Amino acid sequence: MIDQAIIIHDKTRLEQLIERFHSRAQARFFIERSGGNYSQYEEEHQVFYRSLEKITRSLGTHLRQKRILRQYLPSFIFSSNQVILIAGQDGLVANAAKYVGAQPIIGINPDPQRYDGILLPYTPDNFHTGLQQVLDGGFYTDHVTMAEVTLKDGQRLLAFNDIFIGPSTHRSARYEIRYRGQSETQSSSGIIISTGAGSTGWLSSVYNMTRSVSQTLSGAEVLSSPTLPWDTEELIFVVREPFLSRHSSISITTGKIACGETLQIESRMPAQGVIFSDGIESDFLHFDAGAVASIGIADQRACIVKSQKPS
Repeated sequence: MIDQAIIIHDKTRLEQLIERFHSRAQARFFIERSGGNYSQYEEEHQVFYRSLEKITRSLGTHLRQKRILRQYLPSFIFSSNQVILIAGQDGLVANAAKYVGAQPIIGINPDPQRYDGILLPYTPDNFHTGLQQVLDGGFYTDHVTMAEVTLKDGQRLLAFNDIFIGPSTHRSARYEIRYRGQSETQSSSGIIISTGAGSTGWLSSVYNMTRSVSQTLSGAEVLSSPTLPWDTEELIFVVREPFLSRHSSISITTGKIACGETLQIESRMPAQGVIFSDGIESDFLHFDAGAVASIGIADQRACIVKSQKPS
């Protein structure tokens, strides 16, 4: 039985500036001195909190409520009696999905004029429809395939969009890569492993760079960026900027990871090797020399509540 609503949101840009400069006046001074428009930050802040107030007021006393800031997601313990409401940008849904488990997620767009809302089908005015469907057990969902990385010592990390493996600085990543019976030592700026949901994000930027370089310097035609369904049963990995030398090879630079398959990476970095997912660099796994990471499709799926019955 669901008896609690967890509302996940992030600090507004204005709140982050006030936190940095210790006062609203100092934040305004900094923005205007830099040539920015302070009123835009203030308006964005007010719109968000009006939406957040409308959400909490709409919930009323039917469910217990608890608000969680994005920064506390890694340490918060979610349970099966909760429904998850996310108010913010699309990236917040991706960040939260790997922590909430199988709980249904209702994405609410608090500011449609500013946010695309691909993962946010509801607004503060109509989200109660989706909530009631969840409470009644008759809701429709998009099930999103997630990626998982595990280390030899049992540590694991989930990803809604993508996993990054590489250095925490601009130094080269050094490692051994093993894929479908082949292995080689590589030096690169890191590896990206993308889900279907993440195929329009970081992965697409790699394709954009490759296409531009190829067309500009050689005139060659290249394939367009892949756009995969959210529930696709495969991952795509890409080695960023692989370097060819006497000690490093470039034969295994991209590929697909199907169900039951794993991509293995063994670190050759003496220090500052990291693994993080969905852009949250503060929640990472150490990946220094000797560590072995296995990446594959996770058993867990994200459950995003749809605003209408699928056709």
